[in-house]
Amino acid sequence: MQEWPQPKTLKSLRGFLGLTGYYRKFVCNYGRIAKPLTQLLKKNSFFWNEEAQQAFTALKTAMCSTPVLALPDFTKSFVIECDASGTGIGVVLMQEGRPLAFTSQQLSGKNLGQSTYEKEMMAILHAVETWRPYLLGRCFQIRTDHHSLKYFLEQRLSSPKQNKWLAKMLGYDYEIIYKKGKDNRVADALSRQFEEESTLLAISLPIPD
Repeated sequence: MQEWPQPKTLKSLRGFLGLTGYYRKFVCNYGRIAKPLTQLLKKNSFFWNEEAQQAFTALKTAMCSTPVLALPDFTKSFVIECDASGTGIGVVLMQEGRPLAFTSQQLSGKNLGQSTYEKEMMAILHAVETWRPYLLGRCFQIRTDHHSLKYFLEQRLSSPKQNKWLAKMLGYDYEIIYKKGKDNRVADALSRQFEEESTLLAISLPIPD
């Protein structure tokens, strides 16, 4: 979150405020800190100035400070929330609704052309690999807004890639739970933070004569 780029559009600003607002109850004076940014959401009011920059910096600092992020309790189960967008993946490690850690990764090369299902699976594998010491030997939940992933363990394996995914998840005790996209705002915002930097220049297709 400290590396979140300065919003250059309303969409990007809404994404950042949606991410931080999800945890506003854990941040002292969240409304006061974020006020200069929320005012930019008004019609024809998006103008990035020094006050907005100071609020943006202060809000990132507040979100990453000790009172916000909880310490892991190994007597309780962990929850992973995952999401993938066209250009990135984002995941959150949680316990009882409180965030323990965030991570996101920009997609590049051949990964940009993967299907939504494959990108969502990449998000899960990234989370499990990142937080392996927390998860191994404990039962945990994986929440995703891609409904078909809920049946990952029940699907017939039809490709080498699926076999590889299953092999990486062996040894873990987990349950995949479907969570609607509108309720998965944090992971969704993390996965989309790179979209503003991407530009689609052209699409070429054959046109039959």
